[in-house]
Order: sequence, then structure tokens, then C-alpha cells
Amino acid sequence: MSVKEATGGDAGIQSPEEAPAEGSVNEPANEPGVQAKPAKSAKGDSRTDMVGKALGLLVLLGDEPRGASASDLSRRADLPFSTTYRLLGSLTRDGFVDYEPDGRRYHLGLRIFQLGQRVSNHHGFAGTALPILRRVTEQSGEATILSVRDGIHHLTVNKVDGPQTFRVTSDPGHLGALHTTAVGKALVAFAEDSERERLLAELPLEPLTEVSITDRAQFRAEIDKVRRQGYAVMDEENELGMRAVAVPVFNSQGVAFASLATAVPVFRLSLEALVALVPLLQDAAAELAARLPQR
Repeated sequence: MSVKEATGGDAGIQSPEEAPAEGSVNEPANEPGVQAKPAKSAKGDSRTDMVGKALGLLVLLGDEPRGASASDLSRRADLPFSTTYRLLGSLTRDGFVDYEPDGRRYHLGLRIFQLGQRVSNHHGFAGTALPILRRVTEQSGEATILSVRDGIHHLTVNKVDGPQTFRVTSDPGHLGALHTTAVGKALVAFAEDSERERLLAELPLEPLTEVSITDRAQFRAEIDKVRRQGYAVMDEENELGMRAVAVPVFNSQGVAFASLATAVPVFRLSLEALVALVPLLQDAAAELAARLPQR
């Protein structure tokens, strides 16, 4: 994701390099009993300091659910604008921060969430959703999957397997295609208008099976259908022998910030029987929308 925000000046903000050197303020040079601290490597200090500044920006962004501009972050972090802008560019490039061009604001990226998943899968976003996913699986008897969009992929954030021996392989942290999956189609169909149009025009439509949609006009027609009916289906387009149905999880603006799906092997449920689970998924999605942190 590219960063377009123009840089500004550093007037009035003192950089660490301009601050008084350690030990030079109100410290007598020859005070008895006080041993001078050994000099540190300036290069090592600089690298450590940059890491600390970058982490500080991430902490600040964590307190801003609607995002923040580079100038806001610069002021709150007490950093030069050029330093803040450069660090945000690096964090955006590596997926730790997302940049919203329309609002010229930065948000925490999904890379942060992925790291959090690895530390503790039962806290935060995934932990809040888990009881709801378990209830859906108890009622459907099949696997339930919660996903969010990560660029041109969907990211599985949590999953509850059904009681059957056949196991769905989309585990938390899995990145999958948007155009071949039910969760992905739901995320595209109910994205913001401008983002949906961008995905419809630019999303790679690579085939994963012989029935994957690879024609752009056909994909647009599929997304229009998803918007009309309020749910998406996948019938062996992503993996032979598997089908799924998914519904969007809406934020307060009516945009999907996640999608919820039931996935089954084709020998166990027909497409019609799978679609019959849509009301169950929609009720669960409404509960998730009320409980989950919205992006």
C-alpha cells in the first residue's frame, strides 16, 4: 500500500540528536564518588531509538480506532514530522500499518493482528468471537470460519471444526484468495464502494480449480448477485470436494469488516441445504458486529 501524504517541516520539535548529551545537565564533572558512564555507540543508540519510536507509534495507533494522520502522530509522539512520516512508511510497507488515502489516516495493520494470534489465540478479536462460532457449529454440525480482508486476500482469524471426522484446513492465520472463497466474495461485495470497484478491476483472478471464476465480467456479476441476495457461496471453486456459504459482518457504516462462513464437504450437504443455514449465520453475524472491535 503506497503512502501519498506529503511531508512537512520539523519546526518547533526538538530531535533527540539536538537534546543535551547524557550526563551533561546539572552533573558536576568531578563530583566525588560518582563514576562517569561509559560512552555508548551512537550507531547502536540510533537503531535502538528508531525501534522504540516505531513501537511508540504503533501504541498510539492502538488508541485510535478511527486512525490518525501523520501530523497528529508526530505531535502526540513529540517526534519530527519527517521522522514520523519515514517510520510510518516503513511500517506500512511491512504490513504493520495500513494507510487510508481518502482520509489521509493511518490504522494498525493486520500484521499486528497476525502476531497477536500467535501469542494468544484465545484473547481479543478471536477470543470474543469464539463462543459465537462454537454455538453456530453446535447448531449446524459443521465448521464455522471467521475471516477479515488483508489486502487482496482473506485472513482466517478463527475457526471451530464440526464434530465430524472430516476437518476443514483453513486454520487461524491462513491467507486465502478472495475470488474463489465464500468469505472472500462477501468481503468484496460489501466493501466500501470505491474499494469494491478497485478490487473488481484489479484483483488477480487466478484459477485454483477448474470451476474457479477467472473472467472479470463473470466475477462482477457474481459480486452483484452476492449483494442482491446478502450471502455468498463457494462450490468447489477454491478446493475440490468443498463448498461453503458466507455472510458479511457489518460495521456501523454498513461495510463488511469481517465475514462468517460454514464450510462442508460436498458429499455431506447439498448447496440448497447449505444455503438454508444463512439465517443462522446472519443472526451470529449481527451478534459479532455488536461485540467485535470494528476496523
